[in-house]
Amino acid sequence: MRIWGAKDPRGLVVYGPIFWTQAEPSFLNASSTPFQPLVIPRSEHSISRAAISPNALKVLYRLKEAGYQGFLVGGAVRDLLLGITPKDFDVATNALPEEVRRLFRNCRLIGRRFRLAHVHFGNEIIEVATFRAAAAPEREDTEDADPEADVDGGDNAGAAQSDSEHRAFDQTGRILRDNIYGTIEEDVWRRDFAANGLYYSIEDFSIWDFVDGVSDVRARRLKLIGDPETRYREDPVRMLRAVRFAAKLDFAIEPATEAPISKLAYLLDGVPPARLFDECLKLFLSGFGAKAHRRLQQYGLFEHLFPMSAAAFALPPYAYAQEMLERGLINTDERIAADKPVTPTFLFAVVLWSAVLRELNERQAGPAPDLAQLMQACDTVLRAQQSRVAIPRRFAIPMRELLMLQPRFNRRHGIKSLSLLQHPRFRAAFDFLLLRAQVGVADPELAQWWTDIQVLPQEERVALVQARPVEPVMEGDGAAAAPGRRRRRRRRGGASRN
Repeated sequence: MRIWGAKDPRGLVVYGPIFWTQAEPSFLNASSTPFQPLVIPRSEHSISRAAISPNALKVLYRLKEAGYQGFLVGGAVRDLLLGITPKDFDVATNALPEEVRRLFRNCRLIGRRFRLAHVHFGNEIIEVATFRAAAAPEREDTEDADPEADVDGGDNAGAAQSDSEHRAFDQTGRILRDNIYGTIEEDVWRRDFAANGLYYSIEDFSIWDFVDGVSDVRARRLKLIGDPETRYREDPVRMLRAVRFAAKLDFAIEPATEAPISKLAYLLDGVPPARLFDECLKLFLSGFGAKAHRRLQQYGLFEHLFPMSAAAFALPPYAYAQEMLERGLINTDERIAADKPVTPTFLFAVVLWSAVLRELNERQAGPAPDLAQLMQACDTVLRAQQSRVAIPRRFAIPMRELLMLQPRFNRRHGIKSLSLLQHPRFRAAFDFLLLRAQVGVADPELAQWWTDIQVLPQEERVALVQARPVEPVMEGDGAAAAPGRRRRRRRRGGASRN
């Protein structure tokens, strides 16, 4: 163990331990940090081990016992300082991924862009990342058939080390791969915001602060580490993370961090759509979706995630859809606060509704919508959307069904109309109808009728629908065949085919 002391930029003398282990030769670079961290002792901060996941503590203590450094890092430290229970507990260490795997039988290595160790404890996963270097010689990246493939297993151990020495950027400066390992003093400069750049040491329960992050947490301020434009170009998703943290924590975005966002919003167009899908779930389905949506609009980010919807919002016939989205997000936030389930299916239905209506109106010739054309409009919008935010089929197909049910709410005559109540998507479709009624584009009497009929006994339901006059049937409604295909005639008296 070596004890050191140095002055930070504020002139404070700080002290703390550094532990060197057999893993030291794996580090490729010397420290590039111009000053040592401010070490805040346990007596001067509010983080207690009682608030830390027991499984995270197991990982930290085993790393320590094996002679490695172990730190709780990032959002967990920030949230604990704020008195918030962290959603995840991430660990940083000077142990290489393969060395972490040897310490934990319940560990798997994942990723090629960033090599990580996942230590599994039932439903909880503790993510363990090796310190990364702040600067290192660039090497030509190699093509990867599956960049996120699981690399667990002894046969891959040797290849993992050679692959892990790669770093590559694209033409805009976005990091494609970064597995060059370093020290804690370098690792902090690879993190995004100062409030997320804090390290809680299991050695003496102190907080190591290289970037004045504790001050930012106390001031509820979000500030990028390093030059903001360069950091956004390295990873454009940092703009979405800025919005997410500001909305989640009620933090103000520091002016220099905020200034480049609108100018660089276009960089999101080059981010893999699957990654943007994950970011959208974090933005909209974490309990602060309405706040996040307002900031996305403020910085011009929304139009790069959902371009067809943004274009429809700007047209008078569909302008109401923006209010509908705002109300839908508020309702979703309330459900999350009440610990009720939410689904991406409903979220994307609300987001894309205006785009689907615009596409439908450009297709249909008559005043009555055709269900086949509505289906085609849904498919067209979904195909176009996949190039920006990739919506998986497990959500896209139910979303289309939800939208296709909207015309069926207009049919309230005859026993057949009651079959809608048994549809597996009825509940979500009904909530969507209520949302449309709230913004004035669906008849409030219609919404109330379907609200009331759900609580009536079956006999009263039947009497109610049989007493209603016959209503016009939407063209293509019911069992209409898909356009361009003939319906097969049923064979008389024949047995059904397998």
